[in-house]
Amino acid sequence: MGGYTGQSEISVSQGVRMMFYVLHPNETSFKTIEEVPDYVDKATVYFIIMLVLEMITSWAWKDRPLRVNDGLTSLSAGVMSRLPDVAFRGVEVTTYIYIWNQYRITELPWDSSWTWLLTFLGVDFAYYWFHRMAHEVNIIWAGHQTHHSSEDYNLTTALRQSFLQKYFSWMFYWPMAFFIPPSVFAVHLQFNLLYQFWIHTELINNLGPLELILNTPSHHRVHHGRNPYCIDSNYGGTLIIWDRIFGTFVPEKEKVVYGLTHPINTFEPFNVQLQHCVYIWNTFWSTPGFFNKLSVIFKGPGWGPGKPRLGLPEELPKVTGDEEPYDPRLSKSMQIYSTIHFILLLAVYQHMFEAKRVLTQMTLLLRILYILLTLTSLGYLLENKPGAAIMEAVRCSVFLFLQNFGYLTTDIPKLTNICEVIFSLCTVVWGLQAIKQFVTKKPQKQE
Repeated sequence: MGGYTGQSEISVSQGVRMMFYVLHPNETSFKTIEEVPDYVDKATVYFIIMLVLEMITSWAWKDRPLRVNDGLTSLSAGVMSRLPDVAFRGVEVTTYIYIWNQYRITELPWDSSWTWLLTFLGVDFAYYWFHRMAHEVNIIWAGHQTHHSSEDYNLTTALRQSFLQKYFSWMFYWPMAFFIPPSVFAVHLQFNLLYQFWIHTELINNLGPLELILNTPSHHRVHHGRNPYCIDSNYGGTLIIWDRIFGTFVPEKEKVVYGLTHPINTFEPFNVQLQHCVYIWNTFWSTPGFFNKLSVIFKGPGWGPGKPRLGLPEELPKVTGDEEPYDPRLSKSMQIYSTIHFILLLAVYQHMFEAKRVLTQMTLLLRILYILLTLTSLGYLLENKPGAAIMEAVRCSVFLFLQNFGYLTTDIPKLTNICEVIFSLCTVVWGLQAIKQFVTKKPQKQE
């Protein structure tokens, strides 16, 4: 999410509290949409701090080090999901503003605490129904499945987002545009998203009485489970009351096994984002009958001819609790290398968002393409794919080319110089490895 032009600064206290939705209406009410801060962008530092704290605690307390391949894949999906926002305001806010300008019936006061509270409930109620439909309608699930594809459950999983999902969610919010000002809506749309970050953890077991009202880590762990008892449950964003009202609440019981019922077994970013779209496309053409084809798109992911709308629960794969996640062997040096280069990518990514109003369209386009190339190359490295060496050599060469012509410069000259040395060495090393692989490759046997 992005696209807000407001420059309002937030204090450290506000930054911490916004991650848990505990701000007062007086400090988060704005007259115009332009005044609304980009809270999601400002939350980056808090994401990083909380991620690091969770990694340290999980390793020291529970002896569960973060899986680098899965964690970087989740972070890569988060980066990819926000790239469209470099050029465009978020589609949810854009469509909301259009309906507000053209069709609003009345205008609730933007500075009223009652409007603030009503919007809090309205956004969360709309999110519940969008989230529920994202699991019950196959074409919407094609976007949302990205978020569920991780077989781990930690704060990186919260950032594993789809770049397609926002193009379905906007329609669930537009009824509020008849009476709630866009500036109020934009605040709560962001806070609802930020609240859901911290509930993606296994470090918090139970929050006592709060479990009755709020969506908590325990409730959301169930939502991410592929155990039969976990499927299609706990859709709430901030509140769990909607699930209790509409019969979709399930408490945490036996050990939760995370991920999709049919794991995708890949760390390549485009596969993570689009694999279910490909599945729908193939299934659509192979399914006979016009109405059956429509059902492939608009019924549940588990539907098939002759089955109920959401499929048959008994056809779900059995879960024993002993499932091993997809985890190709990756050397420590390669884990360190991939992590360092992802961090360097984040410097380019963050600077692009901060300076997007002064960068040329060509610069923005080239940076986006470089980011996508980097994420793809890192995906190849994390899977030990045969073409990883040549792709990484090309990527490092592209970086040097773009930096030499001023397309990847940042506000930190020393970082630019350091990157030049690092990427020059990497180009040579990966280039030699690619040549070695090509030379030593055994020729195909003649029949």
